[in-house]
Amino acid sequence: MAALDNFPITRRWPATHPDRLQLYSLATPNGIKVSAALEELGLPYEAHKVSFETNDQMTPEFLSLNPNNKIPAILDPDGPGGAPLALFESGAILLYLADKTGKLIPADPAERYHCIQWLMWQMGGLGPMFGQLGHFHHFAADKVKDPYPRERYTAEAKRLLAVLEQRLDGRAYIMGNDYTIADISVWPWIRTLGGFYGAGEITGLDKLANVQRWFADCSQRPASVRGISIPA
Repeated sequence: MAALDNFPITRRWPATHPDRLQLYSLATPNGIKVSAALEELGLPYEAHKVSFETNDQMTPEFLSLNPNNKIPAILDPDGPGGAPLALFESGAILLYLADKTGKLIPADPAERYHCIQWLMWQMGGLGPMFGQLGHFHHFAADKVKDPYPRERYTAEAKRLLAVLEQRLDGRAYIMGNDYTIADISVWPWIRTLGGFYGAGEITGLDKLANVQRWFADCSQRPASVRGISIPA
């Protein structure tokens, strides 16, 4: 395994265990995706907290790893060919970890792409739309008097939840009987929608039996319980 000293991010967040995968994150929905996956996979890793309160994500060291200044990001000392690999975007990281281990993604080629399509559905739709609803419903409720933004994103969140509810009808998980990165990409956002954002009632989340059953299963997995608190 190559040393990580050439990566500027390790100067701000030194690696105590440079032979382990380095995680730079915070316990947001996108951050939890990766910590929960790492816990599920049992990969040795070291977690570093990127604090928004001190704008850690805007520091030159973090930007050297992720120019998009968002968490999570990883630095794997044992990447493809044994060379270090730096990676950002939670969906890309989930896919990389699944391919690295051969777990949490179907082996069948067609089913693999079906799993990836649901991962992309979360990345391009559910996550951004839930985030916008959270902004206007939770963060900017007293700043934006026009009801249109909240109504728009509430309606879109409802539509996306209906898609998920239908998909889970007769299925234990999004891909059927097996828990995959598709599930891991979605359930932290369901947790935040009904919890931190306080938007469960206006989106009808509590009335979706399939989603509620599935969410309870996903979020109560031992790896998920650990993942929601990483980094501490």
